[in-house]
Amino acid sequence: MAGKTRFQISKKDIINLFETKGKNIYSFSDLIQILDDNREFWRLPKRLTGKLFIDLLLKNTKLNNHIIQFPNNKFIKYTWVPVSIFKLILSINSKAYLSHYSAMQIHSLTEQIPKSIYINIEQSNKSQISNKLILQDRIKFAFSRNQRTTKNIANFHDFKIYLLNGKYTENLGVIEHQYETNEIIRVTDIERTLIDIIVRPNYSGGIFEVLKAYQNAYYKVSINKLCSYLKKINFIYPYHQIIGFLLDKTKLYKENQINLLKQFEIKYDFFLTYGAKDLEYSKEWRLFYPKGF
Repeated sequence: MAGKTRFQISKKDIINLFETKGKNIYSFSDLIQILDDNREFWRLPKRLTGKLFIDLLLKNTKLNNHIIQFPNNKFIKYTWVPVSIFKLILSINSKAYLSHYSAMQIHSLTEQIPKSIYINIEQSNKSQISNKLILQDRIKFAFSRNQRTTKNIANFHDFKIYLLNGKYTENLGVIEHQYETNEIIRVTDIERTLIDIIVRPNYSGGIFEVLKAYQNAYYKVSINKLCSYLKKINFIYPYHQIIGFLLDKTKLYKENQINLLKQFEIKYDFFLTYGAKDLEYSKEWRLFYPKGF
């Protein structure tokens, strides 16, 4: 550091401060607050700006900086000790939570180790579009094309970070989960995850990975809770037909579990996934699915 005789601060002072804070991830404003709180005690000159202070920390201590660059936003985070990439990415917003393929990984619903990370920051309630009248022609047109994918992606080391702004649900099914590193992370629970991945299979490793997730969830999932989530979210599209079809397809779930999905109205022909050309049809679930699935 600058030397105790000059600024009345030493490397030991800094280490003691960070070690007693009990915090592992800092923002720029957090570090500026540390400077402001200690400037007088450390007798630091006014010419020592926040940027210079942080530069000194980065150069002389174990503080590290991490730049997460999205197309329209850049987040800079600072860590005093190593943290998981999940914890680091979630720190960009206190309302963010892991979803889709990342939630599948957390709950051991996939055997893969994805190189993509999906975090969701829900839209505000005011930004939601009220449910419109659904028509069969609209369903067919929408699912005849490839599913849209967000362009709000950051390349971070070997990972791609997808920042999603999903439907407002009041964080339905979002839990605090103790990760294997003993960190507490926000993530969708198993039931919410199984709903999200059929809505957006392109964020979940594709429809075959989704089917495997339903197989792996057999001993963990509450179909009653899943159905209650479906009712609360109140989708425009009849996603319950996909869920029922997948439960059937696994050959694992009991008839009374599958029948819970049949309590929802089956009024339209629907599609398992987007953009498929060669299709087969399930009369029971009124669902088109790729041939050979």
